[in-house]
Amino acid sequence: MSVDPLHSQQLHIGIVGAGGFSLFAASSFLTVTGISITGVTDIVQGAAQRFSEIIGCKTYQNPEELLADPDVDLVYIATPPSLHYEQSRQALHAGKHVICEKPAALRTVEAEELAAYAKQHGLLYSVNLMQRYNSLYDIVSTIIHEKWLGDFVHGFFENYASDEKLIPEHWFWDRAQSGGIFIEHGVHFFDMFSGWLGKGQLLHSFEINRLEADRDISDRVQAVVLYEHGPVNFYHGFNQPKVLDRQEMRLQFDRGDITLYEWIPVKIRLHGLVSNDVFIKIKELFPDATLVIHDPSVEEGYHVKGKFKDISYDNRVTMVSGDIDDKMKRYEELVIAMIRDQWAWILDRSHVRKIDDRNAVESLRIAEDATLKSEKFTR
Repeated sequence: MSVDPLHSQQLHIGIVGAGGFSLFAASSFLTVTGISITGVTDIVQGAAQRFSEIIGCKTYQNPEELLADPDVDLVYIATPPSLHYEQSRQALHAGKHVICEKPAALRTVEAEELAAYAKQHGLLYSVNLMQRYNSLYDIVSTIIHEKWLGDFVHGFFENYASDEKLIPEHWFWDRAQSGGIFIEHGVHFFDMFSGWLGKGQLLHSFEINRLEADRDISDRVQAVVLYEHGPVNFYHGFNQPKVLDRQEMRLQFDRGDITLYEWIPVKIRLHGLVSNDVFIKIKELFPDATLVIHDPSVEEGYHVKGKFKDISYDNRVTMVSGDIDDKMKRYEELVIAMIRDQWAWILDRSHVRKIDDRNAVESLRIAEDATLKSEKFTR
């Protein structure tokens, strides 16, 4: 069966996986006029039933029953990573469009297969790498490409995450189910920095295990990736209480730096040496920001040196904008922007999506490389 993308201005979604994030995503989808949730299936029937009562949709006994329903246009998959490839493959072969939670699969070759099949049969296939829909993502892209702070030098992402709800038996720790931290979680950030800095190449990676209940649990990983514009360090640790959970990423340039806060960035700090033109752009882009001018502008400007070159600037500024308490609101905005973007392509194939099958494949390629080449330590 094939789906006619122009058969109506309605998008009927069937959902595989009835967990907490799936419920959040479905609720976000339903804020878009024209979208409906046809039904849900989950290996735990009680979870599917609770989901259906909240969302107001039917339940299917299994994914096969969902895929056989001609009313389902698109399948949204929100199950553990080890199931993503096979469930996406089955949905595509049933003629359904597919949006899958990250990662696309546990192996890059599987993601490539899915992307190729979807392209050959005119179907949508995408992984929910939502970071590119963030307004701060676009702002950072502008700063990089217009060289507001000069050339990129170095970046890092530090993810100090919680394991408070990840009991030792949770599938997250089982590499056969999750793929490991780089694959299960790191793909978001490999994709984000690729969008900013170009294609990436793994330089080095390692992971640290802790002995827990006679098991090795890999809870800290780090990778160094060289992008076209420079190197970035990625650290992920899942080993602390929820109240201490925090994330920070920084991009260093030869005239300053940008710091973003939370794994879905909602707060930005910019510090650097800027021209009057850039200073005006900063004020226009962030009208409600806290802005400190450290060196009041002088008529002839300032002249310093860096990288053996002369640097001229008019103002040394620090700007802070955003609030980390806005994370869940921003999260919902990204999910809504993602589904709108993907649906626009279903209706009009000339539409250029912010994320597509290429993001799914390339982010997984770096994550799989980092996983396979990691040095292993126990501490």
